[in-house]
Amino acid sequence: MGCGGKEQVTSDNMCLSGDIVTSREKKTESESMLWMSGNEAIALGAYEAGVKVASGYPGTPSTEIMENLSTYDSVYTEWAPNEKVGLEVAIGACFAGARSLATMKHVGVNVAADPLLTVAYTGVRGGLVVVSADDPEMHSSQNEQDNRNFALHAKIPCIEPSEPAEAKAMMRLAYELSEDLDTPIMFRITTRVAHVKGVVERGTRLEGPVACGLEKVPSKMVMLPGLAKKRRVFVEERMDRCKTIAETADFNRIEEGSTKRGFITAGVAYLYVKEAFPQDSVLKLGMTWPLPEKKIREFAASVDELYVVEELDPFLETQIKAMGISCHGKDLIPNQGELNTAIVRKAITGLTDLELFEAVDLPMRPPNMCAGCPHRGIFFNLSRMNVFVSGDIGCYTLGFLPPLSAMDACVCMGASVPMAHGMAKALGEGSHDKVVSVIGDSTFIHSGITGLINTVYNNSASTLIILDNRITAMTGQQQNPATGYNIKGEAANALDLEALCRAVGVKHVYTVDPHDIIKTREVMKEAVALDEPSVVISRAPCVLIPEMKSRKTVSYFTNLDNCVGCMACVRLGCPAISWEPFAEGEAEERGYPAKQKGIARIAEVQCNDCGQCASLCKFDAITRGEE
Repeated sequence: MGCGGKEQVTSDNMCLSGDIVTSREKKTESESMLWMSGNEAIALGAYEAGVKVASGYPGTPSTEIMENLSTYDSVYTEWAPNEKVGLEVAIGACFAGARSLATMKHVGVNVAADPLLTVAYTGVRGGLVVVSADDPEMHSSQNEQDNRNFALHAKIPCIEPSEPAEAKAMMRLAYELSEDLDTPIMFRITTRVAHVKGVVERGTRLEGPVACGLEKVPSKMVMLPGLAKKRRVFVEERMDRCKTIAETADFNRIEEGSTKRGFITAGVAYLYVKEAFPQDSVLKLGMTWPLPEKKIREFAASVDELYVVEELDPFLETQIKAMGISCHGKDLIPNQGELNTAIVRKAITGLTDLELFEAVDLPMRPPNMCAGCPHRGIFFNLSRMNVFVSGDIGCYTLGFLPPLSAMDACVCMGASVPMAHGMAKALGEGSHDKVVSVIGDSTFIHSGITGLINTVYNNSASTLIILDNRITAMTGQQQNPATGYNIKGEAANALDLEALCRAVGVKHVYTVDPHDIIKTREVMKEAVALDEPSVVISRAPCVLIPEMKSRKTVSYFTNLDNCVGCMACVRLGCPAISWEPFAEGEAEERGYPAKQKGIARIAEVQCNDCGQCASLCKFDAITRGEE
């Protein structure tokens, strides 16, 4: 529970609708209105709620919460090596009596599940909120999952806002609930809530509660079996209290309308329902676990036909049907991908007259690594080696796509290394040159180190390539323990990847410049041929980090007189290089051999001066401009 004489909040003085009013907050005319994304609003809400410590791991769509929160000087923020560590840091801070926050995308909760399910037993001292940013439609994720199921599994409350202003207000509410109920709170958002913009009202920061020091309460904080059994009883009692709050608090509200149709909904789906059926009755759930059974029964009895609209799983629908209440849900509403107003309207009525967007015929823009990306040279070489590439999560996963086509498996963060080990063990002796694992620097730190330890410990002869581009690139260039800077851009200790690999027992550690394709290929072949573990560290900075973007670049250009149309440079798949095929008879007209199929051109404005194409050209057709 809270400490230092902090005011406790009960269901009697909680109120939430479009904005929130509590006994602690008094609106003034001097407060400004802000135009904010959901993530920005959550960061502001955490700041105003008095959060002292926040830790997380970058992952779209959650990343901007921590980035924005780091701009508030009175909040300690950090990027953790992974989500488990981030949550454990937040747990430690809440045990010291401070309000704390852990942020992650939906798959990050999988990584953090171990401490999450146990801190549900210990409870909190200062408030603890865990943001889960789910990604319906898989805009930047390897799966769709509905993390309301984690709240049910962990037996903790789940708060679910619909838009930025409500997200900010609900952060304050989440901390009050956390301390009143002695529980961590899951704060579930989705991609649309995270990234949509809305008007948010600035409030004032609560400076209490403050961390009141350590207090030894082993019966609450040491989860040995005998103590955990007692806390298990508390968990059920707490959920009963939470159910009472769910029935009476304004965050679960009935909006009366036509009784012909009624909708139970939550999160961004609420907005779709209101746009599609503004005249109908709605039960909006701001807390999606536990559910207000009495209120649901009351609402269901008041309408002729009941519909449950939600993303993704039939989470609400399953619980409502378990109450014996008849309703429509996933028999009509899709259980895959994002919803929108048109989808909801068509699902319920069959009408297709609602057009949300004017169709525009745009050219295809396939995903691709940036011009000058250091990963391209590695995957170009892998595409010419007879190896199975066990890949990982990062922008380098684009190495799977043509023309490189050099990634053969990808499951989850950190899996590339133990998967390669498992393949090697399955294939048996003599297979050391058949499998190569590839992982980014941030992902290696996140969950790849233990896989490498396992590989060495269990005597597996496989090669790991660490793609060290000096940043966490895929989520927008965030710092990590190997970059030498912290979340605020301040100097920090930089993890020595070479020393780390040697410390876990790897005898053969190589460092290469991936832009030197020929030399890198020689090193990779040497490493793969070894009958014992080896690591190749590919080190070159991402072209999008500030120090690279601000440098003076000298573009390469194509000397078309020397181009023989071999397409070696084109096969790199660099977006700055294009292939210009010749029409019939055009080669001879332009002075090229009749059999030549075309020429390659470099768009100098796109070139980032990596030199990979020049290292492949044997005909002096690619030349670097002068300084």
